Amino acid sequence: MVVLVTGANGQLGQSLQFVADKYPQIDFVFCDSKALDITVKVAIASVFNTIKPDFCINTAAYTAVDKAESEPDKAIAINLTGAKNLAEACKEFKTKLIHVSTDFIFDGNATTPYTEDAIPNPKSVYGQTKLDGEKAIQSILQDYFIVRTSWVYSQFGNNFMKTMLRLATERNELAVVDDQIGTPTHAVELANVLVQIILFTNKNPEINTYGIYNFSNEGACSWFDFAQKIFEVNNIKIDLKPIPSSKYPTPAYRPRYSVLDKSKIKKTFDIEIKTWEETI
Repeated sequence: MVVLVTGANGQLGQSLQFVADKYPQIDFVFCDSKALDITVKVAIASVFNTIKPDFCINTAAYTAVDKAESEPDKAIAINLTGAKNLAEACKEFKTKLIHVSTDFIFDGNATTPYTEDAIPNPKSVYGQTKLDGEKAIQSILQDYFIVRTSWVYSQFGNNFMKTMLRLATERNELAVVDDQIGTPTHAVELANVLVQIILFTNKNPEINTYGIYNFSNEGACSWFDFAQKIFEVNNIKIDLKPIPSSKYPTPAYRPRYSVLDKSKIKKTFDIEIKTWEETI
């Protein structure tokens, strides 16, 4: 079974490379943006023609949330046009697509975890382009999985955890917002779940499990809580202060509440999910 992974140099792409050896039954083909630019149709056609993938995991995305506000064209090119191009290639080559999306498609006004059928209402360019990418895939394909996730971190790439650890070497005190609530997601945990979806689908072709799913680790916390746990686990002493979002303005709006309900993915694929505290 051949599985193409786009965005191989990103955080999730690297996490998939990290777990790939655990799955000898899969022939992974990892392509970074140089090997496969998903905004270019002929580049996609060339790769698909060569490797003829059974599955494609699209981890390629424009994820610079604040920067997207000032360069929306770049976000649209990757998050919308790129997703659409991949969906069209998957349709032509009968490849099953797994596309990774985000909690930013919601406005954050909820008070209970978002289910897969909650109505999206993005408040940022990033969130809007990711939602538009989802819609493009749904308009083209039937055999797709869209997996929405949140607050992704790991030992790879740029993320909140690595930023906190770096800042702790430079400062004696830090202020972190405590009024945005969500769930950290370890990218390696997400990578394993994406592969589990592939293995289940391949083993049970008669069962139609296609559609939208949520995945994050279990539990909920603020960014302040997350930072506190990071420093606790790493035995770092630092003066950590909670602050409201109003004290830390950003170009892009952040959802105040973006906890995802994982009932569907747990039930469908018989997945057990660790708490966010455990995975740190």
